[in-house]
Amino acid sequence: MFDFSESGVTLTTLLETRKANADGACPVKVRVTHQRQRAYYSTGKRLTVEEWDKLPTTKAKELKAIRESIQKFAKEFEATVIQLIRRDEFSIDNLQAQLSKGQGSTLNAAFTARISELKEMGKVSTSDWYKYTLKSIEGYKSKKIEFKQVTVDWLRRYEQHLLDQGKSYTTISMYMRALQVVMNDAKTAGIVKPAQHPFGKGRYEIPQHAGRNIALTLSDIKKIVQYECETDTVEKCRDLWFFSYLCNGANITDICKLKYANIRNGEVCFYRQKTLAKAKKKKLIHATLLPEMQAIIDRWGNLEESPETFVFPILQGEESPELERTKIKNITKLMNTKLKVIGKKVGIPTISTYTARHSYATVLKRSGANIAFISESLGHNDLKTTENYLASFEQEERVKNAAFLTNF
Repeated sequence: MFDFSESGVTLTTLLETRKANADGACPVKVRVTHQRQRAYYSTGKRLTVEEWDKLPTTKAKELKAIRESIQKFAKEFEATVIQLIRRDEFSIDNLQAQLSKGQGSTLNAAFTARISELKEMGKVSTSDWYKYTLKSIEGYKSKKIEFKQVTVDWLRRYEQHLLDQGKSYTTISMYMRALQVVMNDAKTAGIVKPAQHPFGKGRYEIPQHAGRNIALTLSDIKKIVQYECETDTVEKCRDLWFFSYLCNGANITDICKLKYANIRNGEVCFYRQKTLAKAKKKKLIHATLLPEMQAIIDRWGNLEESPETFVFPILQGEESPELERTKIKNITKLMNTKLKVIGKKVGIPTISTYTARHSYATVLKRSGANIAFISESLGHNDLKTTENYLASFEQEERVKNAAFLTNF
């Protein structure tokens, strides 16, 4: 109904039929496409498929009013896009920053706008991260925080507030990175002047959390694998954990999304979902399909092995982003609950879905594998991330080696 294209930027209005409500009404959105990136923005209107088909030529008073409202929204959107193109500054990020500028001058409003955008794009996990950050910030101060209030001292006091609440530096760094992104958008939009931007070298620097010693030894892993499970549910959770460990430490989201098409030439080949959207260089991970992994697939996998069938029957592929996220969270929670029970029985206090990834990296390191190979296997883009994973192991080695100094 409304289309615009200029300088490689395309706008179009569409009906999001995958998100119909109980009455069959679907949201009407504006889709922006630029350099193979897409972003979706809600017009605030909902229509059935029949109403959408009639919309361009309808004479019905109510539908005409909706059509005019959608056209007005799209035209205003177009004006913002053209403004950025004329300044040779167009990007999806800059568009979002410009839109945030018009949605309010408070930090809270900017967070709300980004959360809404992420949901529209189907990035439910990331939107939750921003939602939790906003909730934390509002709990610390108020529901109306002006950008000018966010200074270096404000950020330091907020960090101390989080520490007083018992938050880990992992959580603190996640909250601060979300804050930094929103402040960067505000700077791009001209709301925050560069001199007032509180993040960066010589200003507030986001704390880097130290690597946690959560990796297991081969002896520990053997205890888990040989554990006599009381029920099929416990056995399935244990086996999925073992599959994660053997599959280059793949996280549960990656495992849930594996399809039989990902298995080829004796390997499981996949991209990490966590970094797929934001990484410029997409790293395809290759994990050797070991007999133990095949046995787990044979026991718990889908019987139909067509290329587009999921390996494990956790997702069906027709879920909304929200339902998909819920299903993955539920299986992760179930696994962690059952793994905790196993850990108590075999005397290992720290078993979780996350332990598998750290254990994979650390076992390889202990076996003498090159750190560059480990980094590639994990799908990391730089060695520093891998080194952080292995920090606890390096400390263990230092302690062990120091003991030799007095071993007279």
